[in-house]
Amino acid sequence: MKPNPAEKPIVDPVCGMSIDPETAKIKAFIEGQNYYFCAEGCRMAFEKNPGRYMAPECAKPKGLWGRYMAKLQKATGGKPMKCH
Repeated sequence: MKPNPAEKPIVDPVCGMSIDPETAKIKAFIEGQNYYFCAEGCRMAFEKNPGRYMAPECAKPKGLWGRYMAKLQKATGGKPMKCH
């Protein structure tokens, strides 16, 4: 299945890096859906516990950690941190 360019970008569910599905070499097919990864370590972490990474995100960050992550995302312009 070829993704539509108008759709939001594909991201690694473990670390949040943007992935180009056309050139992605590391992927997994779980519960009827393809997932793409930046590195083998991210794929292995995802396959070990997929529920941890497939959980829906909260609409509003909660608690100290949630506020910290919201500030971090704002400071980095929404760009994910480098992984591996």
